[in-house]
Amino acid sequence: MKRPSLRTPLALAITLALATPNLSLAATKKEKELEARVAQLEAQVKALVNAQQQQQAQLDTTKAEAADAHAQVADTKTELDKIKASQPAPLPAGKQPIQATAINTGANPGTTFSYGGFVKLDAMATKTSDGKIDDGSAGRIFYLPSQIPVSAPPANGGNAYTDISAQLSRFWLSADTVTQRGDKLKGYVEMDFYGGGSNALNGNETSTNTYGVTLRQAYVQWNNWLAGQTWSNFQDVAALPDAVDFVGPTDGTIFVRQAQIRYAKGNWSFSAENPQTTIGSVATGARLANSGANVMPDLTARYTTKGNWGHFSVALLARQFEYQNKLANGSYQSAKTATGGAVSVAGNFNIGKNDDLRYMVNAGSGIGRYMAFGLGSDTVLDANGGLHALDGYGGFVSWRHAFSPKLRGNLMYSMAMFDNDRSLPGWGINSWGVTERASSIHANLIYSPIPKLDLGAEITYGKRDLEDNRSGDLKRVQATVKYSF
Repeated sequence: MKRPSLRTPLALAITLALATPNLSLAATKKEKELEARVAQLEAQVKALVNAQQQQQAQLDTTKAEAADAHAQVADTKTELDKIKASQPAPLPAGKQPIQATAINTGANPGTTFSYGGFVKLDAMATKTSDGKIDDGSAGRIFYLPSQIPVSAPPANGGNAYTDISAQLSRFWLSADTVTQRGDKLKGYVEMDFYGGGSNALNGNETSTNTYGVTLRQAYVQWNNWLAGQTWSNFQDVAALPDAVDFVGPTDGTIFVRQAQIRYAKGNWSFSAENPQTTIGSVATGARLANSGANVMPDLTARYTTKGNWGHFSVALLARQFEYQNKLANGSYQSAKTATGGAVSVAGNFNIGKNDDLRYMVNAGSGIGRYMAFGLGSDTVLDANGGLHALDGYGGFVSWRHAFSPKLRGNLMYSMAMFDNDRSLPGWGINSWGVTERASSIHANLIYSPIPKLDLGAEITYGKRDLEDNRSGDLKRVQATVKYSF
């Protein structure tokens, strides 16, 4: 049996001794790696803590700013509530006035004011066959058939002349109130610059062309009642054509503005209007001075109906005429009286989107001053002093066509005729100079490059015939620039 050698344990001891330093070294390296890892984790935790602290600080700042903003909103809302509380009650639904409160201390509470009108320049070249229309007269400003000259014997060649004027420009002012209990109150004043005259004192065509302001309309309206000066209830203003001239088809047009009291309800309206009698002489054919001796006012009644098709109206007129002759000693001769009545039918009819017809037909006894600016007399005085109402009739028709939204045109024809009774006492050779008939035709084009601005041109031919078969005519070319506001 072999005995164990001592060399084996010794070898093991030596081997273990040599391996121990390596194990120590390995343990030291692992510890260092762990320490580095811990340090890294500590740094990350510290960074996270710092980030959280910053976010908390930002959150605190945001909360403070939000609180300030809420406070500002609350203050603003309080101010708005104060402003709203100081404002008037909200307006009802529908079309609203430009102004919500009164602008002067003299008006009723809640009164609103409005104004408008237009500036209009007219330039016209006229040629009359039998003499010249007097400078400064109405016939030089617009078409007036009673001023078409008729000469004896007829003139040769006629007269031509040009007139330029802005005196038909217009301005109006309105004050409207609705009371707490719902009453409607309106005051209206309208004026232009025609009729004020032009002379050496207030201006002339030599230098300043100054014209006085003249009253067109002035009335107060309370619910269904109207009192003041406005268009006669016998006239259908809505039927008037779209003319460049002041009226256009004047011959057959009812055209009167005067003081009146009117009541309107629904389709009906009634009025009592200022009476005035125009008187012609059978013996001479001349127009006598107007008479204001009438006792009964002119009475009217009108019925109007409207629809998408247009509108239609019929009006009645009842009149009483009176004439008192002033004697040389200053006293007045006993009154001469007569009565008369008339009817007027007018309206417009739409033909599609671009066309419409407008019309007016009038007839009656004593219709003179209501038609064509008094082309004929209301009455005539015979040789025995009797007063007779003069029969007359007339009318117009107008066709309007829109070529485009900016361009439109109108074609008009008008006529008036009077029945001068030759059987009346005193009718003689001098009576043949009275007007028997007048007629005219008009054509125009009106261009509106922008809303409310009209550039127009119109040609007119008018003729006046007398009882003795003499006649005179008028040819006119007219241009206008009109701005409405």
